[in-house]
Amino acid sequence: MTPPAALFDTVAPITTIKGKVVAPDVTKTTLTGGESQTKLLDQFGGKWDEFKFAPIRESQVSRAMTRRYFQDLDKYAETDILIVGAGSCGLSTAYVLAKARPDLKIAIVEASVSPGGGAWLGGQLFSAMVMRRPANIFLEELGVPYETDPENPNYVVVKHASLFTSTLLSKVLSFPNVKLFNATSVEDLITRPAASGNPKETRIAGAVTNWTLVTLHHDDHSCMDPNTINAPVIISTTGHDGPFGAFCAKRLVSMNSVDKLGGMRGLDMNSAEDAIVKNTREVAKGLIIGGMELSEIDGFNRMGPTFGAMVLSGVKAAEEALSIFDERQRECAE
Repeated sequence: MTPPAALFDTVAPITTIKGKVVAPDVTKTTLTGGESQTKLLDQFGGKWDEFKFAPIRESQVSRAMTRRYFQDLDKYAETDILIVGAGSCGLSTAYVLAKARPDLKIAIVEASVSPGGGAWLGGQLFSAMVMRRPANIFLEELGVPYETDPENPNYVVVKHASLFTSTLLSKVLSFPNVKLFNATSVEDLITRPAASGNPKETRIAGAVTNWTLVTLHHDDHSCMDPNTINAPVIISTTGHDGPFGAFCAKRLVSMNSVDKLGGMRGLDMNSAEDAIVKNTREVAKGLIIGGMELSEIDGFNRMGPTFGAMVLSGVKAAEEALSIFDERQRECAE
């Protein structure tokens, strides 16, 4: 079953107004289908004494939930594009890909229960988010309101980072060709050796997955073998080094496909954001790396609490994926 579409049909064009929120005018926007904006109150208000849910048996819930999940697990065991990490970069990648190619199956694997990565807050637990231009174009695409100041025209401010992330997430998951497997970790990469035997020419052909709670307890429980997802193109956007961060980058080193990591350098917003976007690319055959994970490969600076590079690295990753997809798909079929 496809998730529900966005609540509002249209978004008013965004204009620059100093000192005010640059936002769509929803006061005159009707709900989808012309429904009253007080429909829920009309339906339920003042009727709580006789309110009652439809009856159900507990086993029906269990069967409906597991049946739906395992249908998706079966369907996406062979997927077209696999995105590792559902932070701002991974979700932006998924949005562009799903919109550009509705014929492709796109699976997203996210280690956390809650997708969105670090984009629920802007920095140091502050709720506002800053994006440098021209990343505001992505906000306009989504219909996310932002604030501008003509005296400081190089950036925009989203009042609630969570508004950006929740809007992006809802749009991505509304695409019928996208499936998110959250609370799921990537434990390894599926590989295919090159005819030359050179490990640097190894092709990445998918990912080895497990539930995150299992991954976290390999050291204190007996063997718990994983699952797999095959895909001709994998896009890794797991962020900089951390418990689950930069996993694919680190795995490339341990299997000798990359000599060593460059290691993320100190904070420099001006150099970092440009470098991340421009260098988002296929690092190993079949594996594209974007976002802050790329800083670990190339030794770029970190950019701190500014998010434009994350979304535009996602756009670049999507473009790279589409440019190599047909060739990698043919190789996987051989």
